[in-house]
Amino acid sequence: MRAIEISQPGGPEVLTIVEREMPVPKAGEVLIKVKAAGINRPDVFQRQGSYPPPAGASDLPGLEVAGEIVAGDVSGTDFKIGDQVCALTPGGGYAEYCIAPAGNCLPIPTGLSLVEAATLPETYFTVWTNVFDRGSLKGDETLLVHGGASGIGTTAILLARAFGHKVFATVGSDDRVSAVEALGATKGINYKTQDFVQEIKALTDGKGVDVILDMVAGDYINRNLESLADDGRAVIIAQLGGSKATINSGMLMRRRLTITGSTLRPRSAEFKTEIARNLEQKVWPLFAEGKLKPVVYAQFPFEEVQKAHAMMDAGEQIGKIVLTF
Repeated sequence: MRAIEISQPGGPEVLTIVEREMPVPKAGEVLIKVKAAGINRPDVFQRQGSYPPPAGASDLPGLEVAGEIVAGDVSGTDFKIGDQVCALTPGGGYAEYCIAPAGNCLPIPTGLSLVEAATLPETYFTVWTNVFDRGSLKGDETLLVHGGASGIGTTAILLARAFGHKVFATVGSDDRVSAVEALGATKGINYKTQDFVQEIKALTDGKGVDVILDMVAGDYINRNLESLADDGRAVIIAQLGGSKATINSGMLMRRRLTITGSTLRPRSAEFKTEIARNLEQKVWPLFAEGKLKPVVYAQFPFEEVQKAHAMMDAGEQIGKIVLTF
């Protein structure tokens, strides 16, 4: 099969097309003939050499795919050989064939193409486990999303709005403010020209938001605490602003605030299967009802993977970038 390999750590030019042996599924795994694969920030980090795959995972990048199950062990699932699925993978999605745990597969939501479905697993698994499980967003609570125009950010806005929550989002330009507001954000905040702490206080009558989804960390952590309502929760899922911060522990204690975080890729297939079942039951019907729609910014044939990653590096996209096979 053809696959996209990282020849050495570096820029988009290190992504090369190679011939590889087709992977062989083990018990509990399926082999998927890939039609499309989503591109995510962890793929970029892996390409740069700062995010190695977990033990036992493919060294090829690619954490989400859509395609056809052509072989493997579907016991214990509702799938059969020949079904079209989208799947979360621990790696290996940038290839014509990919292995995925059978329990980490989901049916293609009603009305979506395979290209659209390929953008779902990494972002929806991530948002669900961090915003709704770890962050416990519920009732009439409010959400602040940093990086609101990214794949994760647009997904968080759409999903929280679908469940009736008020959402605010930080972005890097006025055009992006308009874009996230068009997706349903109550207010977009241009972090380059506005202080998001002051904006959130003004928008919430001084209360703050209940949950923050943070991809920045660094000096955002203390500012997040200032932006939270009493008993609020900040969930960190990336460290684009650095891994260290000085925290106002007095504020943390007085206002009963929580700072937590997670990374999805190293978690067990069993943990991810539980998320998949929650998504299938609680989120997938929203696509059929027209309450959710993937945001596909661009798609490239896999031969143009370097162009796709150059677009990702530029950071100008709103939504997801997809490779097609």
